[in-house]
Amino acid sequence: MDDDLVFRALADPTRRRLLDLIQQRDGRTLTELEREVPELTRFGVMKHLRVLEEAGLVVARKQGRFSHHHLNAVPIQRIADRWIDRYRSGRAAALLDLQQALEDQHMSASADLTQVYQLHTRATPEQVWDAITNPAVVGRYFFGGRFESTAERGGRIRSWSPDGTEEWGDNTILEFDPPRSLVHTWRSLYDPELAAEPESRVSWQVEGVEGGYTRLTVTHDRLDRSPKTAENVRGWSYILSSLKSLLETGEPLPAFTG
Repeated sequence: MDDDLVFRALADPTRRRLLDLIQQRDGRTLTELEREVPELTRFGVMKHLRVLEEAGLVVARKQGRFSHHHLNAVPIQRIADRWIDRYRSGRAAALLDLQQALEDQHMSASADLTQVYQLHTRATPEQVWDAITNPAVVGRYFFGGRFESTAERGGRIRSWSPDGTEEWGDNTILEFDPPRSLVHTWRSLYDPELAAEPESRVSWQVEGVEGGYTRLTVTHDRLDRSPKTAENVRGWSYILSSLKSLLETGEPLPAFTG
């Protein structure tokens, strides 16, 4: 059902254009998008955005009087995992690697300073909360890392490589409200250049929705003074896809290798 919504949303050229506009500069408001498609009325733009939001391809984030629209890569990552990765061999793999290299080059030129990701999973809010706060579970979908955490505001979340020899992060919990909200700092310690940048912030918002689903929204912000970190943390879509797979099938996605 999720894939059907995504394919239907992408089938319309106007919606693909809106996605391109948001991808070029994330966080656009409705008024900004309306200016880019003058052939549509404001209502028409809103209607297309609603379809994209229902498919999970766009997340609207309210800031003051305006809603800012962010591209959500998780549904596309899920489709890639299902329909594309199994065919990554020979020439096809070489073409996909070239495409990835070009995309990475574009991303590094204009890394988004607020990155928003969202998924819906057939699990309870309590199950999702356990998956994002239980160190033993986190390591299963987070590149096999080792995690420790103090489950309280002001506590710490520490992480290491799978063999425990390399420290990945040592962050502070800013908000701890089970099973609704987890907010913590973020600084990548495994790379000297990343570690030298100011810390950013990651917010996990958990909401139960109708039909036995839970909506998980992850926002990585405060990246304005940490451009290298902004480029580096785009692996969130894969991590969250792996989390969804773990919750729904009992198994995470295969280890990410590049």
